[in-house]
Amino acid sequence: MKKIFGLLAFSLFFLGINSCKKAENKDFFEGGSAPSLSASTSAVTLEPGLEANTAIVLKWTNPEYMFTTGLSSQDVTYSLELDTLGANFSSTKKVTTVIAKDLSKSYTVGELNGILGNTMVLQLNPRRNYTLQVRVISSIGSTVKLVSNTISFTAKPFAPPPKVALPSSGKLYITGSATAGNWMGSGDPELVSQKFTQVSSTLYQITTNLIGNGSYTFVPVYGDWGNKYSIKTKNDPNEIYGGDFQVQGEDILAPPVSGTYKITVDFQLGKFTVVK
Repeated sequence: MKKIFGLLAFSLFFLGINSCKKAENKDFFEGGSAPSLSASTSAVTLEPGLEANTAIVLKWTNPEYMFTTGLSSQDVTYSLELDTLGANFSSTKKVTTVIAKDLSKSYTVGELNGILGNTMVLQLNPRRNYTLQVRVISSIGSTVKLVSNTISFTAKPFAPPPKVALPSSGKLYITGSATAGNWMGSGDPELVSQKFTQVSSTLYQITTNLIGNGSYTFVPVYGDWGNKYSIKTKNDPNEIYGGDFQVQGEDILAPPVSGTYKITVDFQLGKFTVVK
């Protein structure tokens, strides 16, 4: 019996030593310096025809993450956050760009203008001057985040090219099993009841009856299947009430309940909505 207790005691002692060694070998975060962010300009020039020019260059310092074993050799990820002045990086317009390793980000006029106009959906007509704020958050994995200083710059976005190419016909129609006219046939004459109203150069709307769980798509020329506008995944249940659309694509699933719906197709943003 004494022998058994002795063996148990030795085993526990041995395990205790190993546990201590494991604890001693752990690598703990000891600190780092928040990235210091700077910009090439505080007044960005955005004008049509200059899309290829550099609009702004943002640079930041390495946070120099320190661990008990020394400087970290792990790759640092940077999240570049852009928002409007006073929103405190919490508005629905905030745009986050994830950058691996690099310590700078350069935007062309076309790229930045597209973000402001098509992603953040800032006012484009009439044009107005905005003050934007930007900061960088560094991280290793999903932890050890360090936030940079916030800097501001002004910009006056103009209407960028639409995300989806406009119909060359200047017209838009709906066709499908979800509509009263069903699927159009090749060479069919125009069905006026299926025609959208052009609200602006990039916006089309129609109020029409949809048959529940039917399918439909949009075409620029009625009776011609050479071109159409639709969604990426056929009958995607996540896009019943709207989403992103593209040139060509797959059929759109109508809402489950038949009724009158207002469909808006926005070529500028590349989005459509379906509202009862």
